[in-house]
Amino acid sequence: MKPFLASMCLLGLFLTKCRSEFNLKGDFIIGGLFGIHDASDTVHHDRPEAINCSSHQFSASNYRRFQLMRFSVEEINNSTSLLPNVSLGYEMFDHCSDALSFPGVFRLMSVNGSIQPWAEPNDKVYNVIAVIGPFTSTQAMTVAPFFMPDHIPMVSYGSSSSVFSSKVKYPSFLRTGNPNKDVIDVIVTMVQHFNWSWVAFLNSDDAYANDGLELFMRKIKTTEICLAYTKSVNQNTDYSQIFKNIEDQRINVIIVFATEVAAEALIESAVQLNVTNKVWIAADTWSLNKKLLKMNGIRNIGTVLGLSHPALTIAGFSEFITSFETQSRYREDKPQKFCNQVSNWDTWRAKDILDADPSFSYPVYSAVYAIAHALHKVLQCGTAGCNNIIVYPNMVLAEIQKSNFTLLNRTVLFDENGVLRSGLFSLVFWNSSGDAEEVGLYSFYPTVTFFINISKIIWHTDGEVPASVCSSECSKGYARIQNRIHKCCFTCEICPAGTYVNVEENPYKCVRCKSTEWSEEGSTSCNLRQLEYIPFTDTVAIAIMVATWVIVGLTLSVSVLFAINYNTPVVRSAGGPMCFLILGCLGLCSISVFFHFGLPTPASCILRYFPFIWFYTVCLACFVVRSFQIVCIFRISAKFPSLLIWWKKYHGQWLLISAAFVVQAVLLLTFSYDPPRPYNETSWRPEQIVLFCYMNLKATSCSLVLPISFACLCFVFSYMAKDLPKNYNEAKAITFCLLLLTFTWTIFITVYMLYHGKYIQTLNAVTVLLSLYYFLVGYFLPKCYIILFQPNKNTQQYFQSLIQNYTKTISQ
Repeated sequence: MKPFLASMCLLGLFLTKCRSEFNLKGDFIIGGLFGIHDASDTVHHDRPEAINCSSHQFSASNYRRFQLMRFSVEEINNSTSLLPNVSLGYEMFDHCSDALSFPGVFRLMSVNGSIQPWAEPNDKVYNVIAVIGPFTSTQAMTVAPFFMPDHIPMVSYGSSSSVFSSKVKYPSFLRTGNPNKDVIDVIVTMVQHFNWSWVAFLNSDDAYANDGLELFMRKIKTTEICLAYTKSVNQNTDYSQIFKNIEDQRINVIIVFATEVAAEALIESAVQLNVTNKVWIAADTWSLNKKLLKMNGIRNIGTVLGLSHPALTIAGFSEFITSFETQSRYREDKPQKFCNQVSNWDTWRAKDILDADPSFSYPVYSAVYAIAHALHKVLQCGTAGCNNIIVYPNMVLAEIQKSNFTLLNRTVLFDENGVLRSGLFSLVFWNSSGDAEEVGLYSFYPTVTFFINISKIIWHTDGEVPASVCSSECSKGYARIQNRIHKCCFTCEICPAGTYVNVEENPYKCVRCKSTEWSEEGSTSCNLRQLEYIPFTDTVAIAIMVATWVIVGLTLSVSVLFAINYNTPVVRSAGGPMCFLILGCLGLCSISVFFHFGLPTPASCILRYFPFIWFYTVCLACFVVRSFQIVCIFRISAKFPSLLIWWKKYHGQWLLISAAFVVQAVLLLTFSYDPPRPYNETSWRPEQIVLFCYMNLKATSCSLVLPISFACLCFVFSYMAKDLPKNYNEAKAITFCLLLLTFTWTIFITVYMLYHGKYIQTLNAVTVLLSLYYFLVGYFLPKCYIILFQPNKNTQQYFQSLIQNYTKTISQ
């Protein structure tokens, strides 16, 4: 019961009116929460008690922002156009603690000196119309829920956590400072600009910095940046262990995303521990920290880069601070301490406040003016003055959200998440003179613009941009092989021939080239393969086709000559009517030669093989029959006379040839299983694609059995007829032709196995052509010679004399 009574007494104390520089009477009151002191140390109390903020560490930068709000209100009150005949007042509190500064919050949300949580919103006449602050995200997350139910506008100048973008949880929360997302975007862009991929991220242990860490990790997922080390720091942190870990991992870039107090402790420890040769990236909370800029030994830690809000000169603010110091100096009575709010002004001078970190000055200034402009709209102010109406906070909120005015040449406009669309950062470098020198800028609106003047940055590495990588970049044509959990740590492996690596798309993979492309070992791209085939215009192709037409002409000439001399002994001994079948088959086989040239097509691939195999088989069948007939007449008929009778009676030669024709036609139907087709041969030469006709040997092997068998039979019959009369010994001519045929195809098969290139098709055409010439020249031309030039040997008497001589030789 006692703690409850104590808390009620404490609440009553803070609901009374406070005086001093923290308060100003006016027609409309704006609340302000500024952490003039920092009571971050955790203190446990056994009963509720008011915290004595003045006993904790003083923050000159926050006090500067506190005074800037006072100046802004007085400047607006002195204006005759913004709120004529209307005065603004303020009630500000030193919000030094996240957990113990609630009395000031209760005062701001009170109605007529009391808190009425269940009253209807339109029945409440609030003590304030809007609240500015607090500074940190943790403080805002603690305080905001008290103001959100009644839609009291809460304009924060420093809370940057992304959680406040949720309008469901924070419907009346707005901010004039940049959210963490924007800050992280700038930091990542800077890291990428200098090709740093191996970084450490040190953050204070609070909602602001933890949100920044989460955003940073999410942002770098699609980049080459690796988070090598991260650690949250607080008053109990062992900084020596942190820096030892960073040094062990060879990290040269350290991002410090922390509050001003935490950053000061971290950097001071780095100086004391003699941490050197690092690049420090400062968030906007401490990038302009004058205390660290002037600190002894700060140059030894390396190079400090950071981002900050652009320095804007607010006219009259310096005079305001100076005059306030003068008034305080000559004031006889000391300012009384009311509501536990005291600034300890006596221990500080105007120069100290003006030299404090100017960051977030414009956000405070624009927050006050946004509320004033909204009130101007609500009160329907004009040149004659403003209307006298009751103003509720939600009315001010609606107008703030629609703000669109110019302040210090910059537009004040909020987006749908309640964020001021300023989106402008200055990039700064801590130079040797102890100043944060502007070296670039980053703008979000209206378009993203990034610029940095590297020549202004004096690196600790004697002018060269420091490197911070886990593994050195791979040489051209090498792919990364990740060997640790981080993608930035890898070994390099050269991409084999036929593959390439594109470091922009995926530096970790050797991509195989397309079938129409090729590459050498260690390539970064593929080259288009050159198409190789024998065109009809090729010189060798023309010569072969001319030779083919020659054989067609010779075939026709021989056919005509044999037709004229059909009843002569030479023609009859050569086969009689069978000669015309052989000559016709040779002519049809020659068709195949023409289809070995030009671009392969399905039809040309079939015609390249089909006519030759089919009609050449018939041709060989004729020669088998002819060889058998010669042997049968002179050898087999004496021993097997019935066989000769059967052969003549049933026309055995035509039965065999017809059977060969039909069987081979049936066997060639196996082409339909897998017919010859155009094929891009890519395995012979990497830089070429040889346009080829693919033939499945399994599908065509059956059709090759018959011609091979006939060739073997020819050899057998020719051996049996080796001693026959000369003019009847056509078997010898056939044997000679078959020997040349076998020799030629053996050479072709050997070359085909050893040589890979487009000219194998030319060699194939030559082999086919020679196969035709062998029979035409070796078998028919000698007989044409006898017909034309030795007619005395083309008589019945001459042939009978040869038979009689052969008979006498055998009988002896």
